[in-house]
Amino acid sequence: MAHKTKRETAENRETLEIVTLGNDVLRQKASPVAKINAETARIVEALLHTLYVGKGVGLAGPQVGLLQRIFVVHVDKDIPRVFINPSLLETSEETVKYEEGCLSIPGVWVQVLRPKALRIHAWNEKGRSFTQDADGILARVILHEYDHLEGTLFIDRLSETKRNRILAKIEKQQRA
Repeated sequence: MAHKTKRETAENRETLEIVTLGNDVLRQKASPVAKINAETARIVEALLHTLYVGKGVGLAGPQVGLLQRIFVVHVDKDIPRVFINPSLLETSEETVKYEEGCLSIPGVWVQVLRPKALRIHAWNEKGRSFTQDADGILARVILHEYDHLEGTLFIDRLSETKRNRILAKIEKQQRA
């Protein structure tokens, strides 16, 4: 998920290439992370760095061509959070619309209806299991990134008419 604020980053960290709409990897379901180890920690560090460079608030494995069930989120002044092999346990019946963007669909910002709150289970980069309750913007970002693991994009949550209008606009920009 994209964010409109600036963040400072260290220059010596690995920046991954963010894949954009049209890349088939964004439409594939990610596989579980087999083992949480030093390589997983390196991936988490690279995902976070890439997130900051891209000025986003969330980034999932598939967005950098990695078809693994892993994503990171860092909302405002909150701590960065890592979700490995997450399972969505519950979402609220109450929904709310809010403007979303995506690092994989640059320049597109639209109102998306999502559940207001959730409960999710996952593991962190140290292999520790946890359950997280979230609401508001944190819940929205978690749901957006979780969708990436399922091969779903935020534009898929729009009406067919609105989605087609956005896709036509993107196609026109790419031809220009």
